[in-house]
This record gives sequence, C-alpha cells and structure tokens, in this order.
Amino acid sequence: QVQLVESGGGLVQAGGSLRLSCAASASIFSINKMGWFRQVPGKQREWVAAITRVGMRNYADSVKGRFTISRDNAKNTVLLQMNNLEPEDTAVYYCSAATAALYEYWGQGTQVTVSS
Repeated sequence: QVQLVESGGGLVQAGGSLRLSCAASASIFSINKMGWFRQVPGKQREWVAAITRVGMRNYADSVKGRFTISRDNAKNTVLLQMNNLEPEDTAVYYCSAATAALYEYWGQGTQVTVSS
C-alpha cells in the first residue's frame, strides 16, 4: 500500500502562487507515475498534471505554462508549483499514484482557494 499526504493548500489572491506537496509512504521510484487532480463541488474530477518514473511531465491545457510538477526523490515527495493562480483554479487538489497503468492510490486532498 502507498499512503499519500497532501499539504500546502490555502487562500491566495489571483496572480499569486502556491506550492503543493505530496509525501508518499513508499519510494517514488517504485511508482510508475504520480499525478495531481482537482475537483470542485458538483463537477467531475479534473486531471491537472503528471510525472512518470522516468521524469516525463504532462499538463492539462488549463494549467500549462502556469503549473510545474516536480519530484524530490530523497524525500519521496512530488510537488506542484502553481503560479499566476486564477479564481478558476479554486478546487480541492488531490495527489494520486499508480504502480501500473491506472491511478489506485489517493490522498485526502488539500483546499486551494483563489480570490478575485
């Protein structure tokens, strides 16, 4: 089992920045990929960004150029640097991990609120 704990959410004004952290209970080298998702009430969960075991990165169009996903292997941590935040970025952000092809492990989420 892999346990994931998110942190770093909070309240920020539009144009500001936040950095989310996801600490994994297992070495991220044993995880095929890790990703960030977000969800607002009444809407479907949205994929935001992912990073693979070999370091390939992918982003949703809505955050491309503003968000950066990275990893700290020594700390078994995946980060999401969020810059130039917009009110539309307001959501609960979830970290997820996949040991194979599909995401099977999830954190409990951290709230990000961007005021206009």
